[in-house]
Amino acid sequence: MLLIVLIVLLALTACKDRSPVIVTRFTAFGTQVDVSLVGVGKAQAKQATDRIEQDFAYLERDWHAWNPGPMTRVNRLLATGQPFVAPPSMLPLVRLSKTLAARSDGLFNPAIGYLMELWGFQDDRLGSRPPPSPDRIARLVKANPTMAQIDIDGLDLRGHNAALSLDFNAIAKSHAIDLSIRQLMETGIDNALIQAGGHLRAIGDRAGQPWRIPIRRPNGSGVFAILPIRGNESVATIAEYDRNFLFEGTLYHDVIDPRTGSPAQETRAVTVIHDDATTAAAAATALFIAGPKDWHRIAVNMGVRDVLLMDRQGRVRMNPAMAERIERVDDQDEIVLSAPLQMTAESSKTQLQ
Repeated sequence: MLLIVLIVLLALTACKDRSPVIVTRFTAFGTQVDVSLVGVGKAQAKQATDRIEQDFAYLERDWHAWNPGPMTRVNRLLATGQPFVAPPSMLPLVRLSKTLAARSDGLFNPAIGYLMELWGFQDDRLGSRPPPSPDRIARLVKANPTMAQIDIDGLDLRGHNAALSLDFNAIAKSHAIDLSIRQLMETGIDNALIQAGGHLRAIGDRAGQPWRIPIRRPNGSGVFAILPIRGNESVATIAEYDRNFLFEGTLYHDVIDPRTGSPAQETRAVTVIHDDATTAAAAATALFIAGPKDWHRIAVNMGVRDVLLMDRQGRVRMNPAMAERIERVDDQDEIVLSAPLQMTAESSKTQLQ
């Protein structure tokens, strides 16, 4: 009888300690956003997620590259070469992007908005269409707009290339995630996950267990591996299945290589782990473009923690630490391990807060 009582008490204690997970969903930046909160009451969860949803809506309006609004005004004024006062919500994103673009050797380049528009990726609905003509692509590549051609002086921005056009679609939702996680931590919420498409950041854990993130196969169907994360980590996955269109049997995705003006060819998917979601998203874009030959160098420059890259030949490339932490579901693919990732002195000094 005593043994039975002890078992019951232990079971009740375990149930009491197992905090519920409250999940709220809304749509922003063209994708579903999931906010998972652990160990909070329903009233507190509703208050927190309502605020996050409002902030996402506000930031989406300010950072939208093609709907009329603050961003279209900024792009119009950048082309004039005259200084102007930028919206307060945009200055931090421009400043971060300048740093991240420099550390990526220009592979992450939000200044190529005209190329994104030329390919049709600034349309809300993508449909089958022929790719742009090589001549039109070549003209924009030759113009070479970069983040280094934008000056920040206090509250003022100034562009030095008429071909500058900002498109922060690659990192906008991730930066919104970073701002929202910071807000949750300031209100005393220690265990949470915010995910928008393939971009997420988690703090703490999921009721005593790690957050378990599926890494999908490059074609979007099936799971390659499970990635456990806990503490304070961000994951960004970019794949050819994310945003694309099909024309005459060829798939064209929206990860544009600024050096060629066309979709990057050697990579099918990249997953990156970093402390903050903004850096993870920028690095995922840069590594997708760098491809299997140069991803390791760029990852080191950007201070990335772990990487998994699936190339066009069906090989899965990753650093040893990533190989140790993932739980593979599918072991059909060839695995290629790189040297460990170690930050350079420069990248360690410029970690984002």
